[in-house]
Amino acid sequence: MKSQRKIIHIDMDAFYASIEQRDNPSLRGKPVIVGGNPQGRGVVATCSYEARQYGIHSAMPCKIAYKRCPYAIFVRPRFEVYKQVSYEIRQIFHKYTDLVEPLSFDEAFLDVTENKKNIKYATQVAKMIKKEIYETTGLSASAGVSYNKFLAKLASDYNKPNGLTVITYDNAQEFLDNLPIKKFFGIGKVTQKTLKGLGIENGYDLRQLDVNQLENIFKNRGYLFYQLARGIDNREVEPHRERKSIGAETTLSENLDIEDEKLINILDELCEEVADRANYLNKRGKTVVLKIKYGDFTQITRSLSMNNPISSHNDIRTNIYNLFKNIEHNHKDIRLIGVTLSNLVNEEVTNISFFEYIKTIENNKK
Repeated sequence: MKSQRKIIHIDMDAFYASIEQRDNPSLRGKPVIVGGNPQGRGVVATCSYEARQYGIHSAMPCKIAYKRCPYAIFVRPRFEVYKQVSYEIRQIFHKYTDLVEPLSFDEAFLDVTENKKNIKYATQVAKMIKKEIYETTGLSASAGVSYNKFLAKLASDYNKPNGLTVITYDNAQEFLDNLPIKKFFGIGKVTQKTLKGLGIENGYDLRQLDVNQLENIFKNRGYLFYQLARGIDNREVEPHRERKSIGAETTLSENLDIEDEKLINILDELCEEVADRANYLNKRGKTVVLKIKYGDFTQITRSLSMNNPISSHNDIRTNIYNLFKNIEHNHKDIRLIGVTLSNLVNEEVTNISFFEYIKTIENNKK
């Protein structure tokens, strides 16, 4: 009989901001915002928990963040440093298992059903990993432990920062029944509005709809919602999953006209994020895709393919800007904008060490 899976989701707490507070003691205990200039058109990349108390969150325009907290300290991102810390954390994961699926710089799934240290309980593994991360980097992480990826990710977000939450077979259904509908995977604002119109506020309400009802309303996603309401997720942790694309998008805090200059700065931030992820994963792409969703929820995508693959911030930005400036002005405000790099190929630097790669990047900037 196959043993019950033991999945851990590790999510670093306010990763970028925590690194800035670690490296600069004068920032500790203060509202720190990592992002653009509050006098300019930048957006918040992330912020410390002290700043979050003022309602500040990622992708918020820095001008708005400043209005909410004039005492906040704005810091420009140091992505090379964040990458190095991310690598150190990844090395810790591999002490326990090779079944590690990174999701971004600051989070990953681990399958510890059979782990290198032969530890019986996944909760104990999670505690050890959290402790080692703190001792190595000086940073805290939150961990979720469960029998599948969906529940483990829910658990890691349940008691941040520095939390550890376990969802077992015995308590999973109760946990899900009490979970607000917006916390479920795949349920955004539009779907949430539809569900609330049906009187569905939490997991228990969602579970009262049978699969046919859900599929009639949500088509293919209906079966997914049916499974998630019951804690069913059979996805494996995929350490060697081949990425088909690398993207970043943001829902704007307010709808913007296509000619609003704020959009250019937001696009720049998104291009930078995609470039950093591509370089971290040693990937380049031959196609850039611009995604726009309007205030009425209609959506368009525009793409541009090249003969030679790209990965630099400047190259991605140049091609995305070319797409953006040719978008027709249809008198609709924009509510979401996204950038994707696809048709990926491996970067030539995959055969050098991570630290040599970071050194190369730094030397190229000089």
